[in-house]
Order: sequence, then C-alpha cells, then structure tokens
Amino acid sequence: MRYPGQYLQFIEKFNEGEYYECHDLLEEIWMENKSDKFLQGLLQMAVGLYHREYGNIKGARWMFGNARKYLNRYGPVHWGLDVAGVIGYIEACESALPDADVIPPGEAKAMVFPSLRLRIDTS
Repeated sequence: MRYPGQYLQFIEKFNEGEYYECHDLLEEIWMENKSDKFLQGLLQMAVGLYHREYGNIKGARWMFGNARKYLNRYGPVHWGLDVAGVIGYIEACESALPDADVIPPGEAKAMVFPSLRLRIDTS
C-alpha cells in the first residue's frame, strides 16, 4: 500500500520525539477527511505527548484518552501500524502521568516516561 507522505513523515518525526511537528503533519491530511478517526487518534496521541513534555498533565490526560478512544476502532493493524501496540503505549503513558493537573516543565522533561518506536509493517 502507498501511504501519504505526511503519514510517513509523521512516523519519522514521532520516532525523533518531534511531537509538535507530528501534529502539523497529520492535521494537514486529517483536515481533508475529518471522519478519519485513525489519523485523529494518532494526532491526539502526539499532542498528548507534547502537553506532557511541557507539564500540562491535564491536557495530556485528555488527549491520551481521546486518542485511545479513536484508535480502538482500528486494528490490531491499520495502515501498516501496530495499533494494538500503540494503544498499549497510550495506556502506559496514562499510567505514568503524575496525579496533578500541571507540573513545572523542567520536572516534566526529567520524568521517566514510556517510549515507543513506530514502524510500518510492509509485509
């Protein structure tokens, strides 16, 4: 299957930890079809990670919950991506969030947090 260039760039930027750029890349193609909850789920996962990185724990929790809800409709594999694994990662992220709405950005960046390397299975 041939995937949109923005989707492939999203995978690359996600693996580099560039979550703000991830949002921009997927928003571009999601805006063309807002009913695509797969793209919206990935987009919101990236936004959740961005919020967490800067201490907005309440925003991260909200985005992770939405991402999980949207991605549950797909899988276990969609567009070559292990959606079940992504959902497991989101759940691990939710569990790792502190019990606060906001924390200082320095504290957020120093947190030990789950990681995930996305890859597209082309087989």
